[in-house]
Amino acid sequence: MDRRNFFRSALQKSGQSAVKAADALIEKQAGRWIRPPFALDELQFILTCTRCRDCIDACPYGVIFPLSARTGAKFAATPALDLLNKGCHCCEDWPCVAACEANALQLPEADSEAEIQADAGEAGASRQQNTPPPTMALASIDAQTCLPYSGPECGVCLSVCPVPGALTLVELSRPVIDASLCCGCGLCRENCIVSPRAITIAPVRQQA
Repeated sequence: MDRRNFFRSALQKSGQSAVKAADALIEKQAGRWIRPPFALDELQFILTCTRCRDCIDACPYGVIFPLSARTGAKFAATPALDLLNKGCHCCEDWPCVAACEANALQLPEADSEAEIQADAGEAGASRQQNTPPPTMALASIDAQTCLPYSGPECGVCLSVCPVPGALTLVELSRPVIDASLCCGCGLCRENCIVSPRAITIAPVRQQA
């Protein structure tokens, strides 16, 4: 390898290392909040998001809010989910994603030949209506607080869960979350009838 190619290769490697380091730092800092459904990876998200508030305005349940200036200039005014107080309803047409013209929120690409060959508009509508929810957060049950674990029946969380099989009952009444299926939408927490609520919602990055 001649000197020119050697230095070019070294610059490329150092650039890649810098990007990886920045990505890791951003991910660590962003471990305090939860992004809207189908958000890009955090570094790409904050570089792509225009802070336009369109996804916030499009949410019919008021679950999305802008981060405050206290989070730092990189993150301020970018959207996050208020899953501690509300739940994402996993709307069939994903209006928050549809409203994002910058594509900081993106549905996955079509994975069937029929969709790929279909008319672009029809395929887009089909993907929006049938796309299952992504993993937004991690939910867990506090057995010390959850009513069925101390005797009384409840079942509210099971009745509002939008993902089949994500919440099941053991011993006829005690709810159990299947982490491999749960999308972390927070509807179970929002509807939990005990105080403090028996459902904990945490950002995925905190558990990584």
